[in-house]
Amino acid sequence: MLDYITDRDIYDKVICGRIAQARQFLWIATSDLKDLHVAKGGRMVPFLEILSDLANRHVEIRLLHAKEPGPAFRKDFDRYPNLINGMERILCPRVHLKAVIIDGRFAYTGSANLTGAGMGAKSEHRRNFESGIITDEKVLVEKIMQQFDAIWSGAHCPSCQRKKFCADYKDILA
Repeated sequence: MLDYITDRDIYDKVICGRIAQARQFLWIATSDLKDLHVAKGGRMVPFLEILSDLANRHVEIRLLHAKEPGPAFRKDFDRYPNLINGMERILCPRVHLKAVIIDGRFAYTGSANLTGAGMGAKSEHRRNFESGIITDEKVLVEKIMQQFDAIWSGAHCPSCQRKKFCADYKDILA
């Protein structure tokens, strides 16, 4: 399966349709990271609650992002203390890709950041115009994973010219 999706479909097919079904791992890459609320059991909850549920099921969660999250995200994060050890995060100022990889079998890549306006449940009048692809085609999923993993493992760090802005640089190479 390879499908081109836009706008609200990203929320429906990725955020609501797939993420909560992760069994082994969930990798998310985003440039911008803000408070995002999603539907769960007939109510709207912080997306971090979905991640907390996954952490409780021992799903490995990796979050790669370019800048510190906004204050509402940080406040919500404090409500889910299991994410302190149940979710790994790396902040890399050069990250601009947006991707979701689930269990090495499904991937989204496109323009949407992990924000309400990008991937959230906002109305069509308050959303960004986004597009991307979703796929379960092995070759494409592997290529998206390889890019994520190269950044995660610090493959680009030695030659990066923005090391002085990267809080995690020393930890990656340690």
